[in-house]
Amino acid sequence: MATLGLENEVVDATARKSSVAQLKSQKVYLPTTAQLADPSTIPAEITEKLADIDPDEPHPLNLFRVHWFNDADRRTKVAVPNHVVLPKELTGVDAKVVVLFGNRFPMINAHKVLAAYGCLIPRLVTGQFDAGKHRAIWPSTGNYCRGGVAISKLLGCRGVAVLPEGMSEERFSWLDKWTNDPSDTIRTVGTESNVKEIYDKCNELSQDDQNLIFNQFCEFGNYLVHYNVTGTAFKTVFEHLKSERSDLNLAALVSATGSAGTIAAGDKLKECFGTKIVAAEALECPTMLYNGFGEHNIQGIGDKHLPFIQNVTNSDVVVAVSDRGSDTLNLLFQTDEGRAELKSRGVSDDVIEALRDFGLSSNANVLSAIKTAKKLGLGADDVVMTVATDGGAMYSTELGKAKEKYFEGKFDASLATRVYDEELANIDDDDVMVMNDRDRNRVFNLGYFTWVEQQGVSVEEFEARRSQDFWVGLRKLIPIWDKMIEEFNAESGVEI
Repeated sequence: MATLGLENEVVDATARKSSVAQLKSQKVYLPTTAQLADPSTIPAEITEKLADIDPDEPHPLNLFRVHWFNDADRRTKVAVPNHVVLPKELTGVDAKVVVLFGNRFPMINAHKVLAAYGCLIPRLVTGQFDAGKHRAIWPSTGNYCRGGVAISKLLGCRGVAVLPEGMSEERFSWLDKWTNDPSDTIRTVGTESNVKEIYDKCNELSQDDQNLIFNQFCEFGNYLVHYNVTGTAFKTVFEHLKSERSDLNLAALVSATGSAGTIAAGDKLKECFGTKIVAAEALECPTMLYNGFGEHNIQGIGDKHLPFIQNVTNSDVVVAVSDRGSDTLNLLFQTDEGRAELKSRGVSDDVIEALRDFGLSSNANVLSAIKTAKKLGLGADDVVMTVATDGGAMYSTELGKAKEKYFEGKFDASLATRVYDEELANIDDDDVMVMNDRDRNRVFNLGYFTWVEQQGVSVEEFEARRSQDFWVGLRKLIPIWDKMIEEFNAESGVEI
């Protein structure tokens, strides 16, 4: 599976030597994934230097902030990742819905920069990516391509974003500032669910041997960095909660599948706590749930296909939520009228303030978590964990669009009450499937049409992923790659 980022030794010494020289010239010292999983192990010299570096600055040391343990200022570290426990006044369920904040990450205010690092660095240290020669191509529906462009810039190489033209204006504004040239942002046809069009453009770009495609949907570095780093972050938060109340049970981890990176954290949580893994998707495009298709506006989750790195046969539940819910919750959470409604319902000021850190896919994750709690009959001792991938600031321009689409251009107190009642107070547990083995294998089989028929993966490579032995076997790469990172740093001679 050489094309899928699974090399465990140097495959091109010349390319690796070129990358060593490139990173030396840029004064780049690379963190290991062990350091990103546990930032307390980052050398003190680096932590001291970071105090004077803006988290939005394209400075190489910001690589050491690509973790979950940044505080809200994104400058200082915390012992437990920032999170919020949503109360029953908001969710309507007894179970505790716990949300980690993805907008604590540097440069892009979203945790997808971690996925980009996890995909690029194994290719770099094994000599597959030549930082002095190659252009890094980052296909995405939004945040991953921004993360890729940021990582590329820090390494002093050229990063190219490929994303649908219908994504939020804030994404494109960020890319305008960070790319080297306007041509480094490639807009493909469509919106969130037009993933195949992204693949088609990348297949075209791959004809130029200077381009290396970092396809998050099939780069196992994406899976492994989230299994190790994000999984550890969720584990740390739950253990913190459990230290305060010993009878808590980590019942479920909920994540929109997207590229199937974040949901890899569920594999670690299942090993540690027996946690159920819940895959969420848009009801307007219910690929897993109903073999469906369509368009929606839950930006950043991808669909109409199964990612190659999605460990489908380890999943327990599939849930679909409508983009109407995520769009209108954006109005409820991000406007004065909406916040006043929440306060009138007994939601505390601290929680209301935390909701500023929820973007569209964050809202969808929360709705999916509530549906899961209802479907599984979870109680006050149960915890359902999920993630706010990015914050409300990434979707300011979506507020006006939602008003036009749903409420004839306005949003007042009465409409805020209506949104609360429709999307939170009376949420049902429809469109939720608790999976048996037949369901898992059916959903797994859907991936054949994308990966074998369209993208040229062999049947043997496709089938290998059906067994959990394959996924467990992948994890041996984590310490191997970390050792190669250390060797790369030693060779470059960059001082910390």
